[in-house]
Amino acid sequence: MSFWLSKTLNEMTQDEWEQLCDGCGKCCLNKLIDDETDKLYYTNVACKLLSDKDCSCIHYSQRFDFVPQCTAVTPHNIASLDWLPDSCAYRRLYLGRPLPSWHPLLTGSKKQMHKKGMSVKGRTVNETRIRDLEDYIVTWPLQDMD
Repeated sequence: MSFWLSKTLNEMTQDEWEQLCDGCGKCCLNKLIDDETDKLYYTNVACKLLSDKDCSCIHYSQRFDFVPQCTAVTPHNIASLDWLPDSCAYRRLYLGRPLPSWHPLLTGSKKQMHKKGMSVKGRTVNETRIRDLEDYIVTWPLQDMD
């Protein structure tokens, strides 16, 4: 069942593509870009639809109805999504890297991902509760391992 080893991203079915998502929630964090330097900064401020308990979208299939600016990660746009963290399975495979050892497809659950600190679990603030996004800049979402 290691479809990610035998197929390109473009050859994957929609179900296989969805399974690649490690469910870390980092893509659902608000990000800032410095106007002068174009540097990207992650914050620990999560989309209003992200559950901090299990790192999933509470309205995934209807997310665009609630958050029109949400970005769908697809095989067609993965090359342009340079804001995805290096730990992201989609980004890793696109760049020719293997899935990380903690990935749920390899371990059977999200437990290792959470244990290794590779998810947003317990680390976020809902965007509806903050004023100044600049006060919430963090570096931990950039962490990558193996």
